[in-house]
Amino acid sequence: MKRKDPQFKYKYAMLLDDNELDNFINQKIIEANHFASKIYINTGSKSALEFLNNLSISSTDTLDIFPEIIFVDLNMPMMDGFQFIENLKNKLPEKLKNLKLVILTSSVNPEDKKKASEIALDITFLNKPLTQEMLSNL
Repeated sequence: MKRKDPQFKYKYAMLLDDNELDNFINQKIIEANHFASKIYINTGSKSALEFLNNLSISSTDTLDIFPEIIFVDLNMPMMDGFQFIENLKNKLPEKLKNLKLVILTSSVNPEDKKKASEIALDITFLNKPLTQEMLSNL
């Protein structure tokens, strides 16, 4: 009997968090819930921007490998999540049309949520840890 491949909500997703354990746990949650068929993982904002820039150059109409959803931590060294999002908006504005941004953070500061909504109204703000219920609402 042939096994049916699971249906994924997204083809490509990205996790951006400087904490490798958080990335590992979130990756396993995404995989277990068939949320994305491919997960890119980055631990630094600058390297993530470079990676996304390279993906945008490599993507074509027939092979679009750019993530459709990016989970971004706020508190990272050198370039925080807000700076990453601003850089992404400036460097790859054409990709933002089809991209869902999710801030996934341990921050409970209401100012962070306010700042996220000022950057873009369609940014989803979630508190760690990522759960199956959170994924089902995205």
